[in-house]
Amino acid sequence: MTFQVALNFEDGVTRFVPCGPGETVAEASYRSRINIPLDCRDGACGTCKARCVSGDYDGGDYIEDALSDEEAAAGFALPCQMMPESDLVLEIAATSESAKTAAASHGGALTEVRRLSPSTVAFTVELDDRDQLAFLPGQYVNVAVPGLDGVTRSYSFSSGPAEKSVSFLVRITAGGAMSGYLADRAEVGDRLEFTGPMGTFYLRSLARPALLLAGGTGLAPLLSMLDGLADTEPAHPIHLIYGVTTDQDLVELDRLHDLAARIPGFTFDWCVADEASTAVHKGYVTGLFTPENLRGGDLDVYLCGPPPMVEAVRGHLAEQGVTPVNFYTEKFTVAATGDDR
Repeated sequence: MTFQVALNFEDGVTRFVPCGPGETVAEASYRSRINIPLDCRDGACGTCKARCVSGDYDGGDYIEDALSDEEAAAGFALPCQMMPESDLVLEIAATSESAKTAAASHGGALTEVRRLSPSTVAFTVELDDRDQLAFLPGQYVNVAVPGLDGVTRSYSFSSGPAEKSVSFLVRITAGGAMSGYLADRAEVGDRLEFTGPMGTFYLRSLARPALLLAGGTGLAPLLSMLDGLADTEPAHPIHLIYGVTTDQDLVELDRLHDLAARIPGFTFDWCVADEASTAVHKGYVTGLFTPENLRGGDLDVYLCGPPPMVEAVRGHLAEQGVTPVNFYTEKFTVAATGDDR
């Protein structure tokens, strides 16, 4: 059986390689012309050592000088020896440039532009080569702004990796390059190009309960993660807290309700910072933290939002004496010309 192996490089570029029966990850990588670090090929030097963050594999034969028992227990393996027993995600200790590869380029037609609220637009692209695009739910791509040579903006997928088309959420801001295009010029049928996938913010195997935290359009990668779990039975509960600034920033609640109906153990709540809001919960996401969803730190936290939100959450957890097992974050900022993720 052939498995997909995601190679996540230090610069955030992710490349996927198919690994066939009896084939090591290193052999599959080189067959795909991706030169991951490699020296002895015999499990003796440790040059290719990588950390597996998702999936099962046979670690093969190697000497302890190349990989200690402690490293193996921590999820490290030698790609020159390891053979997948499921799809894998590996963190490669090298840049994509040093591996003589780069983020892939993809293009397609704009099929939908939806104004979800006065502040938020969703757009969907049908790719020419959808079967060639693989991504980890939570990752992003660099989208070229139509009509502006060399101008790109980074957007996380809001659709799951199995969806036929790919979708994104964009906050509309005055003077924004992509904002101006989507608000004023975009038409169905327009060509859009992007490179990716990229980023280390992606859903890992659910080894414990998860708390997802979204600020504004930081909801997009968390929707992608949840889409990837739809119609499955996660081994642990998942809770999402979604925070926005004003009522007009609140979007995709119907979609969240649908996901809650399709994913056993998934629950969510939301809050609005504006005191004039009509929302039941006013304030920030930290105001909705409870002992039940913090679990004394026995959880993985996934947070996507602006830098002040990320730091506020870190500070609040420290004050509560809660240290999550894992804390994965994706910070987004307003570009110089005004675009937001």
